[in-house]
Amino acid sequence: MRFLLRPGWIAFTVAVLAFVVLCYTLLAPWQFDREAERDAQNEAIAAADATPAVPFDELVPAGAAVSDDEVWRRVALTGTFEPDAEALVRLRVVDGAPAYEVLTPLRLADGRLVVVNRGSVAAGDGGVVPEFAPAPAGQVTVEGRLRLNENDPQGRAPLFDGDTRQIYAADSRAVADATGTTPVEGVVSLEQGQPGVLNPIPIAPPGGGAPFTNFSYALQWLTFGLVALVALGIFIRLELLQRRGRRASAGSLRDQLSGRDGYGTDQDPGGSDKEKSPVR
Repeated sequence: MRFLLRPGWIAFTVAVLAFVVLCYTLLAPWQFDREAERDAQNEAIAAADATPAVPFDELVPAGAAVSDDEVWRRVALTGTFEPDAEALVRLRVVDGAPAYEVLTPLRLADGRLVVVNRGSVAAGDGGVVPEFAPAPAGQVTVEGRLRLNENDPQGRAPLFDGDTRQIYAADSRAVADATGTTPVEGVVSLEQGQPGVLNPIPIAPPGGGAPFTNFSYALQWLTFGLVALVALGIFIRLELLQRRGRRASAGSLRDQLSGRDGYGTDQDPGGSDKEKSPVR
């Protein structure tokens, strides 16, 4: 087994063991955690579906933001849309086609401004912002679901294209940066049939309909780690067998050269050995 101390074998063994540790301590647990989050989100959506809408103030009182515990809850808001503070979320994809999401803040009676996601509109040719129905004027009452702010991983600044303000996430903070307003942190996504709704953002379980869940991916990582260990054992065994075979072959050759198999010596009838002499 001394061959395992050679640099090549050390590097190979370390790489395999590092991969196994990664599978069992990071990759598989990460997928298990995502599966737990998925289940929790599905349960929250189901609970929200079974609960009638409540006034926005009950779940998000003055001075508060949308919290994790209230995400997906259905709320009713009464106020006036402010189209001058509207912003579009760019680089969206709906039904496989480029789209924009329309965020139009709603001014409540207590003066707070709530960012309302009115839904999506298909982008025009070349990503041009299309014409879409404006938010209704005057006081309206709408129902929607509470959502947390999204995050733009790149932290890109708002884009001003003509009369439109474009941002990169459904984020009330991005709306604030683009419009100079101070909306409540969080977003309300309008449901089908509400005043001002466009193509409503679908509420579906994450990864719904996918043939594999995060749980199955976690099991795959566990399997990969086990396969790597088994493969390492097989490679070590093959190396041992090859080395034993080479030693056996070398030993047989030495026997032949030393005459232990009867070649190279003659025995006379009296039992004494004589060196073979060439026939003349």
